[in-house]
Amino acid sequence: MRVPLSWLRDHVAEVPADAEAVGEAFVRVGLELEEIHGTPELTGPLTVGRVAEIEELTEFKKPIRFCRVDFGDTTREIVCGARNFVVGDLIIAALPGAVLPGPFPISARKTYGRTSDGMICSAKELGLGADHSGILVLPPGTAEPGTDALPLLGVDDPVVELAITPDRGYCFAVRGIARELAASLGEDYTDPARRVRVPEAEGPAWPVRIADEAGCPRFVTRRVTGVDASAPTPWWMQRRLLAAGMRPISLTVDVTNFVMLDLGQPIHAYDATRLQGGIVVRRAEAGEKLRTLDDVERTLDPDDLVITDDSGPIGLAGVMGGASTEIPLDKTGSVDVVIEAAHFAPTVIARAARRHKLPSEASKRFERSVDPQLPPIAAEAVANLLVEHGGGRIEPGRTDVGAAPILPPVRMPLDLPDRTAGVSYERGATVARLTQVGCAVELETSGDGKAGSTTLVVATPPSWRPDLDLPAALVEEVLRLEGYETIPSTLPPAPAGRGLTPAQLRKRAVSRALAEAGHVEVEPFPFVGDAAWDALGLPEDDVRRRTVTVANPLDADRDRLATTLLPGLLETLVRNKARGFDDLALYTLGQVVLPHRNPVPMPDPGVDRRPTDSEIAMIRAALPAQPVHVGVVLGGDREPRGWWGRGRPAGWQDAIEAGRLVGAAAGVELRVTKAELAPWHPGRCAALRVGEWVVGHAGELHPKVVEALGLPPRTCAMELDLDAIPLQDARPAPRISPYPPVSVDVALVAAETVPAAEVAAALTEGGGELLEEVRLFDVYTGAQVGEGNRSLAYALRFRAPDRTLTNEEANAARDAAVALAAERVGAVLR
Repeated sequence: MRVPLSWLRDHVAEVPADAEAVGEAFVRVGLELEEIHGTPELTGPLTVGRVAEIEELTEFKKPIRFCRVDFGDTTREIVCGARNFVVGDLIIAALPGAVLPGPFPISARKTYGRTSDGMICSAKELGLGADHSGILVLPPGTAEPGTDALPLLGVDDPVVELAITPDRGYCFAVRGIARELAASLGEDYTDPARRVRVPEAEGPAWPVRIADEAGCPRFVTRRVTGVDASAPTPWWMQRRLLAAGMRPISLTVDVTNFVMLDLGQPIHAYDATRLQGGIVVRRAEAGEKLRTLDDVERTLDPDDLVITDDSGPIGLAGVMGGASTEIPLDKTGSVDVVIEAAHFAPTVIARAARRHKLPSEASKRFERSVDPQLPPIAAEAVANLLVEHGGGRIEPGRTDVGAAPILPPVRMPLDLPDRTAGVSYERGATVARLTQVGCAVELETSGDGKAGSTTLVVATPPSWRPDLDLPAALVEEVLRLEGYETIPSTLPPAPAGRGLTPAQLRKRAVSRALAEAGHVEVEPFPFVGDAAWDALGLPEDDVRRRTVTVANPLDADRDRLATTLLPGLLETLVRNKARGFDDLALYTLGQVVLPHRNPVPMPDPGVDRRPTDSEIAMIRAALPAQPVHVGVVLGGDREPRGWWGRGRPAGWQDAIEAGRLVGAAAGVELRVTKAELAPWHPGRCAALRVGEWVVGHAGELHPKVVEALGLPPRTCAMELDLDAIPLQDARPAPRISPYPPVSVDVALVAAETVPAAEVAAALTEGGGELLEEVRLFDVYTGAQVGEGNRSLAYALRFRAPDRTLTNEEANAARDAAVALAAERVGAVLR
């Protein structure tokens, strides 16, 4: 919303001359300052001229005009490409030596085969607004040719541009933002709506029937006859429209736009001679069509609210009028005007504007709610201006069908704003601030009037503030106008002896361990679609396909809460690979959502009270499980290549090692066993276990998954349920023996189908307390061990905490370890 300071001064007693101070005043009351458009850098000569002659140059690709312009005591020839002016029009020309905003110096120059002795200017080129569709044409009689144009332009009137949030619909008008400015500055405010006298009317102006009162609670019409169709819009009004970012079009259109900007009520004007019968406000019928003012024929939806006459739809209510009843811009003589000022339901207008992709200044206001008391006032204001500047006559009748909704009073304790903000405001501040926003305020006492009684504020919201429906909304108004900066920012003291929870500490330790091992943390998109499960090759009955649907998804194709971290991680891997990052080791820690096998009904407690303990328990029971998972994906080289060698590509063993690293950071040693689970390769997938409980999987992804997702060859991944690992109350201190170890190597022959991890587990258990470490250092397959077998060489390290081991003790422990391996997995000492 753009407004010049001069317009604000019409409604506020004292407005600072400094636009920056005005902007700060708006910010103090919670409005967002977009920009301050100061005085444009204009230097003369800028002169009013009259177009004396126009020669059309047709030999060029675009229309070019060679104009002779009369400047009173001299005539100049100027080349111009605009076509919205005719001979006799008053224009503003920048003559050689002038400098326009930019800066853009003007000089005489040869163009299109002619010499242009200056430039005929548009509003945008003069810094008056954003319109660049044609040059600026002054109303007849504004000034004589040769007059200095700088005083006419009002360039010394800065414009403040505000970004109005959807909850402040009343600020889409000078009326609303002037009230906010007056409250911020502590100045007197004059409501422009109170300046318009609405006299008693005799009978209806035009027959109107509302068939849908829910969509249109009120509809007002006023009729003005004999308006001069060619009457120009006064320059002062054009200048304000330009400053507000709107292009002057014709007197009737400009007057309705001016009143809309001033009061906030969108208005539409009909050519009375083109209306056929009475007006009916109803929902559209299936298949009905309407040609709107933008000359587009639109197929209406049964949910659309339309204005109709006997010929059918003549306007899309609250959005745009129809072409059939438009007042033609080229009409001569007089015109009879029927003025419409109505109140429409915000949701109906919002849906229609979005359905037809037709945002307009009217719909922008209606969908944020307009003051329902304004229609007769706004219609009368338009009628008066048409009489004043168009020579029309107001007919005695007025149609006012329907009624404005009445807002109920809101009660709150007088000291509620003080208690909410933690500030003791001055006595009377609450009543004064609520009065400033337009509320009718009364005080009442609850109780017996003695000790324990409470003083209540009973505030009846003004018609333009339907959002003031709760005590919290009234509190916000008081705090906002008193100034958010007066509310102290004090951090509550942290309770002694508290810090991160054990789960938080573990999560931080896991993240740090992965980062220190060379993995990079990412935050993938947390939602998935059904296509993700197909790409991962999950069976139709896989539990991970059972997801929770998002009610209002950010992406319609990904509208499910993820049950695994892999889709988001793999998508991030592909995106980085596409941007030239070939060697990747990514990880993330995040919650997944695992719905109940059988849906649990979610209770819907009211907002008028605190939920009961049983309701809270039911809500918690209905919520799906949301455990914290750790995910890792690897692609490309795990060890970089360079002068020292070719590097080493990431493999399944790196994914398993990432899982072991997470387990170590969580305080447990994970056991690795063979497994099969999509999307991993059946022969290169490991289950990560705590005891017998599977907490995750790791390994190389299936080639079909790699191909479907466009992943680097042999991409590996690990995912682990961190919440499934028991929290360690206290981590035991490691035992450090001062005595030397005894290292023994053993080579065991076992079937190729026996996982090396199972052999290592058997050796560990068989070696007893003296066995300190088991490390696989060699794998051999060949004729010496027989077909279908392989030799696994392990280094066993033995150590006692209280003595130096003898060779006999070490050998005995070794033999026990080998014996258990033979018993468990059939391994034979080689």
